[in-house]
Amino acid sequence: MNVGIVGYGSYIPKYRIAVEEIAAAWNQDTNKIKKSLLIEEKSVPSIDQDSITMAVQAAQNALIRAAIDKSKIGAIYVGSESPPYAVKPSASIIGQALNIGNNYQAADIEFACKAGTAALQICNSLIKSKEINYAIAIGTDTAQAKPGDILEYSAGAASAAFILGNNQDEIVATIDKTLSFTSDTPDFWRRELEKFPQHAGRFTGEQAYFKHIINATEEILSQTNLKQSDFDYAIFHQPNGNFPIQAAKKLGFKNEQILPGLLVTKIGNSYSASSLLSLTAILDIAKENQKILLTSYGSGSGSDAFVFTVTKNIEKKQNFALKTVDYINNKKYINYSVYKKYIESYQN
Repeated sequence: MNVGIVGYGSYIPKYRIAVEEIAAAWNQDTNKIKKSLLIEEKSVPSIDQDSITMAVQAAQNALIRAAIDKSKIGAIYVGSESPPYAVKPSASIIGQALNIGNNYQAADIEFACKAGTAALQICNSLIKSKEINYAIAIGTDTAQAKPGDILEYSAGAASAAFILGNNQDEIVATIDKTLSFTSDTPDFWRRELEKFPQHAGRFTGEQAYFKHIINATEEILSQTNLKQSDFDYAIFHQPNGNFPIQAAKKLGFKNEQILPGLLVTKIGNSYSASSLLSLTAILDIAKENQKILLTSYGSGSGSDAFVFTVTKNIEKKQNFALKTVDYINNKKYINYSVYKKYIESYQN
């Protein structure tokens, strides 16, 4: 039985702050930062937005594309590292806002930036085991960074939602294979009651990001007997613009396979939404029979790898809701003082 995506949706706040604005506030070298991170600007949530409100927006778009009876949704799993409540689930709030009833499983997932893909794996397994008919997996974050830290240039905000099912007449992309590569590699963390995360600097590269991305990707290629050239698109987690490009090169993928999904340059790293948001952008332009590789990364550390095949149902659903590029292009620039006011509202 094929399990796949029957509906998908995204949401990105309209506010943006340019790298130049942040660099000026801290008297730092704009050109050096842009060259290092390959980021021009990032998305910023408004004073009345958080990871839950964004998740609801993305899920509503996914429901529009799915065009299913939402009372048949049997699970909502939400991946995030910036939930508004330390003790209170986001998933139940989202379910209430979507008005799907009460007969569904609900839980919040935490695994740094791969919490969203972990949610996708759980939903995939539940449907494959025939426990439920439909499930919603969400990755959503208002990314956190200490003011003045290098992470401040990249920590963005967005949400991506996917409704999974097994009706072949509804599926727009099948999940052909998924697997994970996990280790105890503490490259990024935030202890209880600490306001901002900490990171291990350069250690976050080779020993963390690249080790897990490369091992997970090579393993899924081996298990599926697929080659790099079999894929039309490849998506790797995007903590900055340089890392996924380097990962693609190390793994033998071409720039034309990854550039259509490289969103970090315009909206920053949306953490749990990052790789999933790129998947929504690819699905917006994908054609029947095209293959998509996705490998996420979450600090701590782990990677989830997926192989998707696009079906004939994709084109009739692409225009049902706003596309990811619509959100990227709908933007309003703010200065650092306004930005500071906004981030303090959701970090306090």
